[in-house]
Amino acid sequence: MTSLENKKNRALKMMLWFGIGSLIMTFAGLTSAFIVSKNREDWVDNFDIPEAFYLSLFLIIGSSISLIFARKPLMRNEKNIVSGLILSTIILGVLFIIFQFVGFNQIMSNGYHFTGPTSTINSSFIFLIAFVHVLHVIVGLIALIVVFIKNLKGAYHKNNVTGFELASIFWHFVDILWIYLFIFLVFFG
Repeated sequence: MTSLENKKNRALKMMLWFGIGSLIMTFAGLTSAFIVSKNREDWVDNFDIPEAFYLSLFLIIGSSISLIFARKPLMRNEKNIVSGLILSTIILGVLFIIFQFVGFNQIMSNGYHFTGPTSTINSSFIFLIAFVHVLHVIVGLIALIVVFIKNLKGAYHKNNVTGFELASIFWHFVDILWIYLFIFLVFFG
């Protein structure tokens, strides 16, 4: 790898980390606003987190594990194994999104909505936080689909893993972010 390629790769990673930093600040702001809002009159004590959110937690953790397992075969140029593991990560990510929407439906079946007369500050924040996270999961899935396609074409090998690494870093970030958000919602919701 040339010096110019190394500089480009470092710049790409630095831009990704700056983006992740801004996302951390965004979700820190949302969760801080959630805590501050507990003093409002329309706050519902003991608001139950939907059961589907529990399952989605395991799905996204599983997706990160399958992506971690893809790294070693990538370094050994085992394209088919890497493709299978990336595809399993994508499938688990899609299932995560599906179960987020199942969770939204569970909240609504309990009589709470995002807005309107049947909304509460709890339900509005939970919908907002989870939906904004889902949007970032979709971005991660797009990146993984690009990596999957490029891997099928043989673009990645042990001397060229930057695209895989960037997508992996972002995917693991959205995974860790959901773990944080889930724990936050369970203990502060």
